[in-house]
Formats: sequence, structure tokens, C-alpha cells
Amino acid sequence: MAHPVLLVIAHGSRDPRHAATVHALTERVRAARPGLRVETGFLEFNAPSVPRVLERLAAEGVDEVVALPLLLTRAFHAKTDIPSVLREARARLPRPHIRQADVLGPSPLLDATLERRLREAGARPGDLPRTGLVLASAGSTDPEAIAVIADMARELRHTGWCAVRPAVASAVRPGGFPSTEDAVRALRAEGVERIAVAPYVIAPGRLPDRIAAGAEAAGADVLAGVLGPAPELARLLLQRYGEARAPVGASLSA
Repeated sequence: MAHPVLLVIAHGSRDPRHAATVHALTERVRAARPGLRVETGFLEFNAPSVPRVLERLAAEGVDEVVALPLLLTRAFHAKTDIPSVLREARARLPRPHIRQADVLGPSPLLDATLERRLREAGARPGDLPRTGLVLASAGSTDPEAIAVIADMARELRHTGWCAVRPAVASAVRPGGFPSTEDAVRALRAEGVERIAVAPYVIAPGRLPDRIAAGAEAAGADVLAGVLGPAPELARLLLQRYGEARAPVGASLSA
């Protein structure tokens, strides 16, 4: 029996680096699981769109698809946008059978990816007696997403950083989180000697650029790269794919 097609759903961006990073990640997934068909669809800005991919798969006679949101937290896109797109496609198309996988976070594999990017940038917890970390996410007003970022910052505090502050790149300040620039300045005012900024985002774009600009403006010592097509992230996509296949009756039904 053929494996269900893995459809990775990314938000999309006008920044070409975004789509390039998404495609690099899906290529890594293909390399890790030969024989698994992996497709990519975007909600906006980039092609192909999710509906177009599903229409093509239906025309090819594909029976089953696992739709995997390329998202770090369960917020608006995971709870509203993507289910709506998939419901509409299912109503129009007799097949394929669609299951929506869970979002990527939280996961130890995301923690490992974050650590990889910090290490590559030259930062490790405990490098100096007072090395702090700013965990900079895109930002969300969803309480569940806010709680995930806050929990992650608390857990990172126990891995050797003298202080960890969550921050956001968005113009709003959900959860009371400061901007990246303000978080770096606050740590410096507390006497933190060396400060690293870790963008908790998957691909480059406007918000990651805002994180980088804030880190530079505040004089952060280290700026890690985005999570990108890391091997740990590719393994996580395959893990979520497997989890979505496992439950009986886990198809999208509403």
C-alpha cells in the first residue's frame, strides 16, 4: 500500500528567501525518507497554493494526504486558516482523504534546532558566567501560542543561560513580551555580560529581519540564524507525519 502523500503547508511570503528555505527543508525530508512523496503548498504569496496542490493530487488519483502545518505553535493559521482551506478542498474533491497533522511545537527537536543555530553563531549557554538569551518569536495574540513561548523560555533558563527573555517581532506585544531590542537592553541593564538572540522562526522574511534589526540596534553580541532546513527539523516533520497517520479516524471531518 502506498504511503499517504505528505503535504507541507507553509504560510508564504513576498520575500523569496522564505519559499527557498521551505523547499530546502522539504528536500531534506525527501532525502531522509526515500519513497515518501512530499509536496509543498502555500497559504498566500507563493505558488503552488494548497488548493491547487490538492486538485493536482486528486487528478492523479492519490488516495490519502497528510497535511502538515509548517508552524511552531497552534495559533490562528493552525486553528482557523488551514482547517478552512482543507475543509473547502474536501467538500469539492471526492479524494484524497485528508488528515491534518499537528503543528511542530513544542518539541525537543525544536530545542535541538535552536541550540544548533546558536552554536553555529558562536554561542553556548555557560560560555561566560553571565551569558543571556533572548528568544525572539514572530508573535501571536493566541493564548496557547503565548503560553508555549513563555514555557520554552522558562525551560531554557535551566540549560545554562544566566537569563532568558522571550521577545516578539510583531508590532503588538502579546503576552506582555517586549520587542527584541527592548529585551536585549533589559538584560544588559541587569548586568548580563554577553547576550545572544535566537530567532524562533523557521524561514527568513520581514519579521526575522525585524528581529535582526532589533538585536543590532541594542548591541546584542550574537545573532543566531533562523531554524531553517536543519536535520532536526526534517526529523520533526517526519515525526508529525507518522503521528498523524497512526490514529484511527483522525481525518479532517469538520
